[in-house]
Amino acid sequence: MEQEEYTKEQIDWSYIEFVDNQDVLDLIEKKPGGVIALLDEACMFPKSTHETFAQKLYQTFQKHKRFVKPKLSRTDFAIAHYAGEVLYQSDQFLDKNKDYVVAEHQELLSASRCSFIAGLFPPPPEETSKSSKFSSIGARFKQQLQALMDTLNSTEPHYIRCVKPNNVLKPAIFENVNVMQQLRCGGVLEAIRISCAGYPTRRTFYEFLHRFGILAPDAIEGNCDEKAACKRILEKKGLIGFQIGKTKVFLRAGQMAELDARRTEVLSVAAKTIQGKIRTHIMRKKFVSLRKASVCFQAVWRGTLACKLYDRMRRQAASVKIQKNQRGHQARRSYKLQVSSVLVIQAALRAMAARNEFRHKKRSKAAVTIQARYRCHRAHSYHKKLKAAAIVAQCRWRGRIARKELRKLKMEARETGALKQAKDKLEKTVEELTWRVQLEKRMRTDLEEAKAQELSKFQSSMDALQAKLDETNAVLLKEREAAKKAIAEAPPVVKETEVIVQDTEKVHTLKAEVDELKTSLQSEKQRADELEKKRSEEAQANEEKQKKIEETEVKIRQFQDYLRRLEEKLSNVESENKVLRQQAVSVAPAKILSGRSKSNLQVSQLVVMFYPLFHLGQYIGNIHCFLIFAEECGKWSCIS
Repeated sequence: MEQEEYTKEQIDWSYIEFVDNQDVLDLIEKKPGGVIALLDEACMFPKSTHETFAQKLYQTFQKHKRFVKPKLSRTDFAIAHYAGEVLYQSDQFLDKNKDYVVAEHQELLSASRCSFIAGLFPPPPEETSKSSKFSSIGARFKQQLQALMDTLNSTEPHYIRCVKPNNVLKPAIFENVNVMQQLRCGGVLEAIRISCAGYPTRRTFYEFLHRFGILAPDAIEGNCDEKAACKRILEKKGLIGFQIGKTKVFLRAGQMAELDARRTEVLSVAAKTIQGKIRTHIMRKKFVSLRKASVCFQAVWRGTLACKLYDRMRRQAASVKIQKNQRGHQARRSYKLQVSSVLVIQAALRAMAARNEFRHKKRSKAAVTIQARYRCHRAHSYHKKLKAAAIVAQCRWRGRIARKELRKLKMEARETGALKQAKDKLEKTVEELTWRVQLEKRMRTDLEEAKAQELSKFQSSMDALQAKLDETNAVLLKEREAAKKAIAEAPPVVKETEVIVQDTEKVHTLKAEVDELKTSLQSEKQRADELEKKRSEEAQANEEKQKKIEETEVKIRQFQDYLRRLEEKLSNVESENKVLRQQAVSVAPAKILSGRSKSNLQVSQLVVMFYPLFHLGQYIGNIHCFLIFAEECGKWSCIS
């Protein structure tokens, strides 16, 4: 390539002969008669072997000067390369040439997320995949080599030849024969010989003038030709052996370095001259400004000293007056401050003592109120529990007696047929029962009014207690509100139209229990007053108060659990009574109307049988029951 460029530039040059390896390259890769082409052709035939492939090579390249056939082998062959003969054994050429990756496998591996695997299996070009179905290892190697040569031809490569100094792989050992053989086989000696005989350095006219025009400025003055200017620069510097072509300047080895050294000297001298001039200018400018500044500074400083001296004398006279006035002012101010601070401390201490005493009294009173209300609530809940238990026992016992009487009525009803007498007696008993129901209603209304008044009083007291407890503890407020709601909310009133029979003795017992609770409440209040007098010390009062609050919280939770369990029990009793009522309604009507003359006693027993239901209705709320005896149809219906 260099010799072609010399010829193109038309410089004086004698052609240098060198060894060309083109015939070896044609032997290996030329189509259709190259070794790789014959190997691909043999791979396409299924019955071909390495022996037939070797025989085909012997027949094809029998007269080729680079191909050598060994004498003692039928499958080996040798090729005379530039460095020497290389012996090839064709035993596994066919198998290795067929060992290619399937196209589907190639696509799968090239699409891998691992960059290393995708780099090992790059996707094949589309032209090769479309042109032929069979693709051997030799053909792919030839394509890759051709792509590498195209890349090298499109660039300006610079090669670095690595030489192994010895075969034992140890440092500080240099084998001359081995190194010389590597250089000769690699073509380095031939390249050096051509490079020394030629012009290794070349530049265009523009580049040469742009870089080395400063060496001879007079040579490029005017509108002279670039070629003539380059020649004058080289002659002026005394260089010998250079050549000037049509567009470039060709230099021998070392001449470019000499020109760069002279250029560096010129640039260094010019740089030193410029630096000297600039430094001189800067120092003179600095000196003039410094002298002017020193004169101004001296004048200003002398005036400042005079002003400071006058100001110092005036301040000394003023400081004496200020010190005198300031000391008097400080003495008065400290005295007033002490007096005001003493007054403030006294007022704060007295107010703190008054607030502590008021807070202690307020908390003691609130604690006493809480204790009284809670004990009242505990007694009331205990009374309600006893009452509910008694009602349950009465219901079960009366239900048992009613069932026995019902069985007796059934037996007697089968034997008697006097329906008219039973009817008259039943009417009399119904009238008596209605009279008793009215009497019980009046008594019940009176009792409910008394209960409503007590509940209103209790509600007002609970409101006052809640206002006091808001200041002490927010958590206790929430729990007391829940307890107040649980107490204030009565179970839903179920109105049923049935005859209510209530014992008057329970009313009296209830009043007696209420009186007992009132007396116990008064006694508890007296005890609370005595405790309030005794708890005068602040530390003991705080500790006992905290304990009381915790106990009330626990008891309120227990009371809530007890109310919940009681509601569950009431619901169970109601369900049992409903079952009993349904059974009695389904069995009793026909049997009762067919009884004998003992109707009065039978009706009373029937009422006793249903008494647990009526008593349960009295406990839950007002229940109005009506018994309608139909004479014509002989049916007894219970309308709720």
